[in-house]
Amino acid sequence: MTSIAVSAHSIRARLGNSEILHDVSLALPAGRWTSIVGPNGAGKSTLLKVLAGLLPHQGRVELLGQPLSTIAPKLRARQLAWLGQNESAADDLAVWDVVMLGRLPHQAWLAAPSEADRKAVEMALKTTGAWDWRMRALGQLSGGERQRVLLARALAVQAQVLLMDEPLANLDPPHQADWLGMVRCLLEAGVTVVSVLHEISMALHSDDMLIMAAGRITHQGASSDPATHRALQAVFDHRITIHPLAGQWVALPN
Repeated sequence: MTSIAVSAHSIRARLGNSEILHDVSLALPAGRWTSIVGPNGAGKSTLLKVLAGLLPHQGRVELLGQPLSTIAPKLRARQLAWLGQNESAADDLAVWDVVMLGRLPHQAWLAAPSEADRKAVEMALKTTGAWDWRMRALGQLSGGERQRVLLARALAVQAQVLLMDEPLANLDPPHQADWLGMVRCLLEAGVTVVSVLHEISMALHSDDMLIMAAGRITHQGASSDPATHRALQAVFDHRITIHPLAGQWVALPN
């Protein structure tokens, strides 16, 4: 029986006076990569924030079999790592210190970083290709470089579940390919990855796809399943078509 890493039951969420999510329920399998896709305004980022416990909502979210609301904040921060859009960090902080922030859930109050913390930060920086900038201030980096540092901060948590909202923003194609390789390494280590992506061809590399429109889930299934491809084409008003190419699936405009 497949274990479930994250589940949601009858979720409703509002932003201001507007209800964005309408009675959404889902179950995301552990150790797999699920991509959340859909047109602009579908509610993808709102759903991801609800799953991370970052937005008030009606309904119930469970993380690793426990209600999210009952998990102590520090334990939750060790179990679930988050990379959001336009994440903030002090521009005068050194890259090393920014990534070390990801280790705070593992540290006692005001304790100095341990050897395990330092090794985790080094591994995260090297995995994202940011090691060479570790002593530079975050504010000195380009948008793409900054995104890789913030990804390293999320990796340094070494959580069982990693949620990422538009993680490929500002990354050029070679570094998008590096990101894909990193995700595959995480999956081999048993990590559950959930990503909101606009890059449909990249999302098709995922194990599973959750398709949204107008605050609801219209389809959930394997990314290689023809039914998923049909649902994906439909949600984008048949303006894209899914094709096989070199052993992968790609989305091409019509």
